[in-house]
Amino acid sequence: MAELKFRERKYIEKLFEMSGGYVLDFSNRSFREFVLDSIKIDIDEEKYYENGASKANRLRTFFKIETGYNAGTLIESLSDYWLSQVQMGERNYDQNDENLYKECLKLAERLKSNGIVDNLDALEPNSDDKDFAKLSEAIKECIENNKPETGLDRLHTFVTKYIRELCKMHGIRTKKDIPLHSLFGMYIKSILSNGLIESEMSIRILKSSISVMESFNTVRNEKSFAHDNPILNYSESVLIFNAVSNTIKFIETVEHKAQENQEPDLIDWENWAM
Repeated sequence: MAELKFRERKYIEKLFEMSGGYVLDFSNRSFREFVLDSIKIDIDEEKYYENGASKANRLRTFFKIETGYNAGTLIESLSDYWLSQVQMGERNYDQNDENLYKECLKLAERLKSNGIVDNLDALEPNSDDKDFAKLSEAIKECIENNKPETGLDRLHTFVTKYIRELCKMHGIRTKKDIPLHSLFGMYIKSILSNGLIESEMSIRILKSSISVMESFNTVRNEKSFAHDNPILNYSESVLIFNAVSNTIKFIETVEHKAQENQEPDLIDWENWAM
C-alpha cells in the first residue's frame, strides 16, 4: 500500500483534476491504455472499482492497494503527461500549478525509493569478482525498471554465487555442479553447528528455506529467461525477490556474528545429514 499523507493526496487531486471524477483529459479507454503502458497494470480490473467506477475513484483505489513503487511510477508518468500538455500549449497553468507539479514529482521520488523489494541493498557481492558486481547491478536494474520477472534467472545465479562464496568462507568443501538448495543446506548446517542461531523458530525457518531454494531451481529452469520459457507473473516474481533478499539480509547479520567466532576447521559437509 502506498503511504500518502493528507497534503500529498491533495497535491495529486488538484494537479490531476480529480474532483469531478476525472483524471486530466483521459477518456476511460485512454486512461486504461496510459496506465497499462506506464506500469503494466490494467486499471480496469475489478479490484480497482471498490470505491466507484469513475477514473478518479479507480485511481484513488489504486493508490490505496498498490505498492509505493507502482504508485510513485504512475504519479511520475501522470505528472510528465501534465507537463507535456503545458509545453504544447494545450493546458493553461500558473505558479500554483507549477508548485503542485514539483510536489508531485517529489512525492513520486519518495514512493519509488521505497521500492517493490525489501532489502534490495542486501544483494551485494561478497567477493571482489567484477562479473559478480555486474550481475548485482543487472538485478537491481530489473527492479528499478519494475520488471522483476526479467531478473529471476540472474537472481538465481547471484544467490548461487553468494552462497558458494559463504561456503568457502566457512571452510565447506563443495563441487562446482552442486545445486543451489544443496549449497544452502550445507551452509545452514555449518552455521547451526557453530551455534550462530539462537532460537528454535529461526532454525525452523532456515531449514524450510532449503526447500524454498530447491523450488527456486524450478522457477529458474521453467519460469525465467534462463531457457525458452513463459516467464513467471509479476506478483509472484516480487514475492520471490522479497523472500530471497530478506534471507540474504538475515545471513548478513549471521556473518557479522560469525566473524566474532573462531573459524571452523576445514570440513567436508557435502554428505553430512541434517
